[in-house]
Amino acid sequence: MIDTNVILDALTARSQFKDNAEKLFLLAAEDKIGACITASSVTDIYYLLSKHLKSRDQSKLSLQKMFALFRILDVTGIDCERALELPMPDYEDALIAACANRSKIDCIVTRNLKDFTNYPVKIMSPADFLASL
Repeated sequence: MIDTNVILDALTARSQFKDNAEKLFLLAAEDKIGACITASSVTDIYYLLSKHLKSRDQSKLSLQKMFALFRILDVTGIDCERALELPMPDYEDALIAACANRSKIDCIVTRNLKDFTNYPVKIMSPADFLASL
């Protein structure tokens, strides 16, 4: 599962992070990894991308392209409840972790490693994930 911050690194070309994020997009496009994001991440990505691009149409086009690369995991009510129970400081991260756990995802790729400590799903930075391939 790819965390929201990594997706935005690629879509907004965040200078110090974009290279690894773009490599993940390329691996997904080449079907070398089975990458996914949560449905709740999509709304956050659209909102932040619209602010960055200042264009709803361009943001929608970016989402359509992203949907071709990444499987979108549903977020259930139980995921929302379980996320509240997790010892994580950020609810959005907890929701991603709850969805990953329910969906038996191998790992979460994020730059926000510190917020995912003490969770049973493997957590990796983009650089570490790419090095492991």
